[in-house]
Amino acid sequence: MTSSATAAPGAANASVRPGRVLALVLLTAVGTTNFMDRQILSVLAEPIRQDLGLTDTQLGLLTGLAFAFFYAIMGVPAAMLADRTNRVRLVGLCCVVWSLFTGACAFAGSFLHLALARFGVGVGEAGGTAPSLSILADYYPPRMRPAIFGLFTANGPLGVFVGASFGGWAAAEYGWRTAFLLVAGVGAVAAALLLLLVREPARGGLDPVAAEHVKPQPLGATARVFISRPTLRWLVVSSALAAFVSTGMLAWIPAYLMRVQGMPLTEVAKWFGPAAGLCFGIGIAGGGALVNWASRRSLKAYAWIPGLSMLFTAPTLALALVAPDWQTALALLVVPMILSTIYVAPALALVQNLSPVAARATVTALLMLAFNIVGQGGGPLAIGLLSDLLAADGVADSLRVAMLGVTPVAVIAALCYLAQLRHVVGDAEAVVRDAA
Repeated sequence: MTSSATAAPGAANASVRPGRVLALVLLTAVGTTNFMDRQILSVLAEPIRQDLGLTDTQLGLLTGLAFAFFYAIMGVPAAMLADRTNRVRLVGLCCVVWSLFTGACAFAGSFLHLALARFGVGVGEAGGTAPSLSILADYYPPRMRPAIFGLFTANGPLGVFVGASFGGWAAAEYGWRTAFLLVAGVGAVAAALLLLLVREPARGGLDPVAAEHVKPQPLGATARVFISRPTLRWLVVSSALAAFVSTGMLAWIPAYLMRVQGMPLTEVAKWFGPAAGLCFGIGIAGGGALVNWASRRSLKAYAWIPGLSMLFTAPTLALALVAPDWQTALALLVVPMILSTIYVAPALALVQNLSPVAARATVTALLMLAFNIVGQGGGPLAIGLLSDLLAADGVADSLRVAMLGVTPVAVIAALCYLAQLRHVVGDAEAVVRDAA
């Protein structure tokens, strides 16, 4: 953020923070393995469904709620721990955990076995994003955070690209079980590098009030941050709905292209992986950079840029889903894949800048609770459940129709983002008053 809300005394000394580029690179690498582990199940959904005899509802549970419930629930205690202990060590150890459970997916023989492994992946990944953002917030000043968080959260698109391309290739060559093992090995290497090379930064030195003057807050006091700031209340709702759309799309596009449009798995690895990675990368990093630039003129950019992007996601996604072949569909999906992820970096930067220094990871985890229960958990499951219900009624291309069902949610998310326009400037000024 800019204006008074970001005029931190320590910001001028940001350049003297040693190792901040290395921390950004390695935290992004660890975050990439996080998204690889999520995306590989979506890419391999069709061969897994055929091998284990799963329904679309079961696939929706595996790609959504089975992961997201444990990820979201464990995210809050993991973040509270991050606000009280060494965050770098916590992220590294959690990366080891989620990598081990990703490898365990290779040995699944039924829906239950795979669901249990996904539970473990969710528990491990709960200690990844929120503590990582807290670390980066102590390496970079508030005025740089939208752009830096945009670069960091590009780990999602990079993970999608590597998970889809590398995972799809490995599955086509060696089978889907081997693909899980290879991706798990990448995560273990990333965790080792993080633990060896990144130092824990001092808390709050780049903010209006230093963290040594503030004790970690209990969960109830931290939750009241959302109640006291209207911007954060609207941000929770709008971001949860936006995540519902973007994660639902991401989970089901590979299966849609293969099942409805007849795209071979080898072509998914060849074309969808790079396309999705590039599009989500442009959306997330570009959204952060755009808000970083526009917010210098008005803090309302944190609301209207994500709002307009979600508004235009609805018609562009609908147009792509009615395409006549997979080549046309994939080309048209470029636009909604970019637009649907522009909200990510601004939302994460805004919640960091409006949060108490000593509770950053916990407040971020509360936002991500909504991200993941409603978005990661609800989006894929809702599409899968609707697809099964439509198929039972004899609807042709039920998966296509089910995916069209998320377009109204994008419009509602846009309206909730635009509702923040009245509050964001006042809440930013309140942060400075509270610090003073």
